[in-house]
Amino acid sequence: MLPPGLYLVATPIGNLADITLRALETLREADVVYAEDTRHTAILLAKYAIRTPCLSCHKFSERAKEAEILSRVRAGEKVALVTDAGMPGISDPGGRLAEAARAAGLPVTAVPGPCALVAALALLGWHEHPGHRFEGFLDNRTAPRRRRLKELGNEDVPVVFYESPHRVEKFLTEVAEELGEGRRVFLARELTKQFEETREGTVAELKAWWAAHPRKGEFVLVLLPAAAGREK
Repeated sequence: MLPPGLYLVATPIGNLADITLRALETLREADVVYAEDTRHTAILLAKYAIRTPCLSCHKFSERAKEAEILSRVRAGEKVALVTDAGMPGISDPGGRLAEAARAAGLPVTAVPGPCALVAALALLGWHEHPGHRFEGFLDNRTAPRRRRLKELGNEDVPVVFYESPHRVEKFLTEVAEELGEGRRVFLARELTKQFEETREGTVAELKAWWAAHPRKGEFVLVLLPAAAGREK
């Protein structure tokens, strides 16, 4: 039997078959599932015939839902938290709730699984130096974005970003202008999905490719260290 507590459950980043057996068991046995988007999560729950009640908890309501969720856990309920894809708290809602639950002395359990960050790094095949830096989504404002890119350009490990399709070209342009067109970037698109695609090259090469072949979908972009010197 699943003991009471808050469960941070990783969900597929694309292919619904990537859900773990433990995640399915947790979602079935939970008293309630809080989801970033209940419509999105309903598809996953329906596929696996899971009938646990599903309520909303997204980045704009996480703080407001905190007392409600912690109260449920204190009352002995098993509360599962999921986001649209991947691990709660990794560039998604969940971090605030996990911190609040731990501060209140309540049990918090991670049910790990698919993560775009890990998948992209595995596909990159980086082995020159161990480690990486995860930056997530850059600031929407141009000046802070450029300033941060310039700072990160000095890292000696790969720096991983999440990005939306309409900002990929902007990202590449800003990297070129701040760090030079010869800087290498690894691009991963639609990970685990039917049209998964990866490409590595200089910023200049990727800009030219993008201009001829604009893409849709979810992106992970990895900025390689200046001294990478990888040739494909």
